[in-house]
Amino acid sequence: MTVRSIHATAFAGFLLAVAPAAAQVDQQNFRGGKTDDLAALCGASPQDPLGPPAIAWCHGFMVAAGQYHRELSAPGGVLRPLFCLPDPAPTLDEARASFVAWARANPQYANERAIDGLMRFAAQTYPCPRSEAQPPRRR
Repeated sequence: MTVRSIHATAFAGFLLAVAPAAAQVDQQNFRGGKTDDLAALCGASPQDPLGPPAIAWCHGFMVAAGQYHRELSAPGGVLRPLFCLPDPAPTLDEARASFVAWARANPQYANERAIDGLMRFAAQTYPCPRSEAQPPRRR
């Protein structure tokens, strides 16, 4: 574990510890489909009765969205990248904590579709260098 990852993990834990207590996750958060539902799932405590499945749902949603984005924006793909992860990339828990903090700081996006809120977060948090943000080649 690098010093950077230790600091990032500690900061993520700090953000979750000092953030206002979130309401307990409920079944509607799994069906809601809005940014605030995803933030509730991602911000769940492992001690919450639905916490472990909520965190797993969050991780799965983030990974699937990232993989889909990567396929669409690959060199020669149909879209330019919306975001570019740094190297080394954040862990899932670091990205999850960052998304929760972003969602709390940006309540104006709470009612957007969850995928739109997640992509907005990623684009703001992990912007692409100008050279990678160029439009893809046309086939």
